[in-house]
Amino acid sequence: MFDIRWIRDNAEAFDLALAKRGHEASSARLIALDDARRSHITRLQDAQERRNAASREIGKAKGSGDEARAQELIDEVAQIKSFIQSGEEEERKLVADLEAAMAVIPNLPHDDVPAGADETDNVLLRTHGERPVFSFNTAPKEHFELGEELDGMDFSTAAKLSGSRFVVLKGQIARLERALGQFMIDLHTTENGYTEVSPPLLVHDAPLYGTGQLPKFEEDLFKTSSDHYLIPTAEVPLTNLVAGEILAEEQLPLRVAALTYCFRSEAGSAGRDTRGMLRQHQFLKCELVSVTKPQDSLDELERLLGCAELVLQKLGLHYRVMTLCTGDMGFGARKTYDIEVWLPGQDTYREISSCSVCGDFQARRMHARYRPADAKQTVHVHTLNGSGIAVGRALIAVLENYQNGDGTITVPEVLRPYMAGLDKIG
Repeated sequence: MFDIRWIRDNAEAFDLALAKRGHEASSARLIALDDARRSHITRLQDAQERRNAASREIGKAKGSGDEARAQELIDEVAQIKSFIQSGEEEERKLVADLEAAMAVIPNLPHDDVPAGADETDNVLLRTHGERPVFSFNTAPKEHFELGEELDGMDFSTAAKLSGSRFVVLKGQIARLERALGQFMIDLHTTENGYTEVSPPLLVHDAPLYGTGQLPKFEEDLFKTSSDHYLIPTAEVPLTNLVAGEILAEEQLPLRVAALTYCFRSEAGSAGRDTRGMLRQHQFLKCELVSVTKPQDSLDELERLLGCAELVLQKLGLHYRVMTLCTGDMGFGARKTYDIEVWLPGQDTYREISSCSVCGDFQARRMHARYRPADAKQTVHVHTLNGSGIAVGRALIAVLENYQNGDGTITVPEVLRPYMAGLDKIG
């Protein structure tokens, strides 16, 4: 969401920024909607002033004995009152039209975000670690081959229970997934300074509007018959913890983390990643959310990225960090880093974490503000979110990077305390 006053004052810059994201120029349409709203409000104010003046004239007319004039004024006030009542409803409609038009426009990119159309224009920021060198001569296996051979992944039973894009994890593979999630949330809460939160997995539409999933991306959500939605990411409830709030400056930065299941319909991903666990309807993820003062948000993005990277570093996984171009960023982001982990079974990098700063885009939709210590007026906070990290994809990465020639999986040392000391699966 945007400040329409800022758009009026910066129409050209607004349209140029949207063009970088491949979005059509929108300032003229938004300003026209705002003009209609302003013009109508002016007519309402004029009518209210005339009603007040006519009401005073009624008393004067009656005081002078001019009953005919008094009745004329009474009839005029009644008509004005009717106009105001219908006009207030029209005002609400005009406001809603403007908000609906702005609600589907993506956030504006930071000036330092590279311009580009899609993921091929993303820019490498850095790499960490080395690709694993295996002692066996055969090609590394993919995660689903390893999981099925170890009797730890069952896709056919999952399909019988729930359909495609689900998996049943069993035995030591199931325990490894649980170990990964516990390791991540422990790391972020004990070393990285996040407060653990266990939020609801079902939310109303307002939180999803606040973080930008609604109205534009409703087809990607699972909706229940009770008008609840299953969360697509814990970003939704975590960010909305401050919805409608006015925070004190000393409460910032606010850093929270949650380990939850997430649910996505993958409506736009038909035919993509149909084998294995890469793109599931239900998946486990550790989410990180920060709420900051505006001047601190870019530094917080670098910190957030470092917290997510630390997970992969402790797991001993090779990865690279990409700065997303304007055409590949998410709807609500102003700047995004993707962490891509190396998967030897696929012989490629795959996204495992996305870390974004949203500026005040979500805060305006949620009406989330703070009061600076030296100011009377409140200011919208800035929000950030990132995967810290996707547990299912971390499981894939561990299986593929720690596979052995005999089909076993070496358990990364950092996970062994969560696996009762087990150092090998299979």
